[in-house]
Amino acid sequence: MSTKAERTTAYIIETVAPIFNKFGYVGTSMSDLTEATGLTKGAIYGNFENKEALALSAFEYNRNQLLETIDEKLSVEGSSMKKVFSLISFYRQYDVFALPMGGCPILNVGVDAQHNNKLLIAAVVETIKEIEGKIALVLENGVNSRELHLPVTPLQFAKQLYTMLQGAVAMSTMTRDRKYLMNTCAYLEQLVMQEIKK
Repeated sequence: MSTKAERTTAYIIETVAPIFNKFGYVGTSMSDLTEATGLTKGAIYGNFENKEALALSAFEYNRNQLLETIDEKLSVEGSSMKKVFSLISFYRQYDVFALPMGGCPILNVGVDAQHNNKLLIAAVVETIKEIEGKIALVLENGVNSRELHLPVTPLQFAKQLYTMLQGAVAMSTMTRDRKYLMNTCAYLEQLVMQEIKK
């Protein structure tokens, strides 16, 4: 059973995660955090060393939700192709998934922290590599079982696939037009069928 302190820490992280994600590290003020949590500055910092530690915990909270969902989509029963299609299908609705988080944590934190927070940007880069690795493993299994034929290494293909998905996320976010997601996912399904299915 968790202690009161652990429950308070978890409550703070869950409450401030979408705020940091939406407004960024610099753009999130202490008053934003106290207002959202209903706690004093002292109560918040009694649980975290500083604003940077809190922002990092907030990113990790959102990141873990994303990674859990990606794991779920990539571990559906069936062929490697079915797993890849499951991931692409998830990204078709990604804007809906990311809405409670305040948007895509990879995009938002990645752009926001680029020039002002080395710890946060390092966490984003590590998450990107982790996602690419998960996709590459599915592709590699498909190649090993002679189900898929890749024109490049599994990791290179995974990087390109994820770049296109994340690019669609960026474009749909900036333009507020979800057709970027829909159309890119439809194109990727065609590309995958033509390029890698044996």
